[in-house]
Amino acid sequence: MTSAGAVTGVRERRWTPSTPVDVGLTLSPHRRGGGDPAWRRTPDGAIWRTSRTPEGPGTLRVAERLGEVYGQAWGPGAEWLLDTLPQALGVDDDVSGFARALASTPQADAAAFVAGLAARHPGLRIGRTLRVFEALVPAVLEQKVVGREAWRAWRWLMRKYGEPAPGPAPEGMAVMPPPQVWRTIPSWDWHRAGAEAVRARTIINAAHHAEKLESTALDGPDSAEADRLLRALPGIGVWTSAEVRQRSHGDPDAPSVGDFHIPGMVGWAFTGEKTDDAGMLELLEPFRGHRHRVVRLIELSGLRPPARGPRMPARDYRSF
Repeated sequence: MTSAGAVTGVRERRWTPSTPVDVGLTLSPHRRGGGDPAWRRTPDGAIWRTSRTPEGPGTLRVAERLGEVYGQAWGPGAEWLLDTLPQALGVDDDVSGFARALASTPQADAAAFVAGLAARHPGLRIGRTLRVFEALVPAVLEQKVVGREAWRAWRWLMRKYGEPAPGPAPEGMAVMPPPQVWRTIPSWDWHRAGAEAVRARTIINAAHHAEKLESTALDGPDSAEADRLLRALPGIGVWTSAEVRQRSHGDPDAPSVGDFHIPGMVGWAFTGEKTDDAGMLELLEPFRGHRHRVVRLIELSGLRPPARGPRMPARDYRSF
């Protein structure tokens, strides 16, 4: 239920989840590095997000207290953001199905290990934003580069082409521009952002198909169809598709195959040895249906193989 608040233009909603939800943990995958113009956590613990909804731009503030979620939203997209708030926080996430998967896993030691990880984060949910292109652009910027390089490009493009966040959002927040704007960004601004021509072309081309991509989330979330459409586009492979569907469709079974770090991390967590994509998928197979959830739990565990070589350097395409 939403209502008008005392602050001009604000809409409000209170929601009591049927199971515990950790708001910060569930919404954290949408944060693209420090200073992300579309995501902030304020000192009071609230999470602020901006989004370009089907109704227009909006700003959402989410806080939790004593098991109740309190949402406030501003802008033309405010009502939509509040209506879909439970989905963003994983109301459709089948945690009971995950428990059944653990109980039926033949590898008892692996199941016990994953169950222990899950017990540490009972409020973790895999939520869905229903905004495909919003998840796609930063995912493409993150292709084959270190995070800080991709996040720098994201910040630059958002500050240059985004619009100010509606309402009393923290300073510097912005709403992602619509697909038609991404289609018209000139080559020199992609260069200034630090994104080379390949990633720029991938985003521009995807912007031409944004409406079709969005339909896979809005017309009843269909992650398989989204995967098919995404991977049919030049420059979008299995890794990018998974990164998008994890966020837009809340797919708990979309592991990021092709990631630079994740296979080694999964192998180390289960066996004490690093592995490759094939080895990772073999280790995750008993948890099919929830493979991304298991990866997420391993990421949160802090289990990492020891670093034995130099870090992948950040490349600054602005100097090329």
